[in-house]
Parts: sequence; structure tokens; C-alpha cells
Amino acid sequence: PFILPHQQVDKGAIKFVLSGANIMCPGLTSPGAKLYPAAVDTVVAIMAEGKQHALCVGVMKMSAEDIEKVNKGIGIENIHYLNDGLWHMKTYK
Repeated sequence: PFILPHQQVDKGAIKFVLSGANIMCPGLTSPGAKLYPAAVDTVVAIMAEGKQHALCVGVMKMSAEDIEKVNKGIGIENIHYLNDGLWHMKTYK
């Protein structure tokens, strides 16, 4: 669970992230969210307020510093989330 650096979204973002939505800046700067230092193009695990495991894996589209400054737009691109197509891929033997 600690292979990737973490970012944390607030509770309100959970259903959207699990539907495949990208993580918007306000979801990373609101109360309940935790934004840790990370550069653009860093692969990160997205955690959720009050949850123990990652919801998705994403790529930073803005640095953490810029997310705090701008607080608009897509902060992290969602590339893999729980129950998506990759999650349900069948294994071949």
C-alpha cells in the first residue's frame, strides 16, 4: 500500500472517483483532504477521508503547490480505480 506516494480526497469526492472522474483541485484542498508535496507527472495513490485503502491510481496534472495556488481544474488524472475494466480483467493461463 505504500509503493506510491499518497494524496487524499474528502468524503464528497469518493463516489465521483469510483465512477472514473478525474480529481479536481477543490477535492484536494477542502477540509478532509490532504495534499502532500508532489511534482507534475508523479504517479500517486488516491486515498479517501476515513478509508484505509486507495480508491484509485492517478497522475498529477499539476504540482501540489500549483493545486493549492490555483484551486481550479483537474489536479490528478484518474487512470485506474476500483471496479473498473482493468480490475475485472480475466486472467489467462
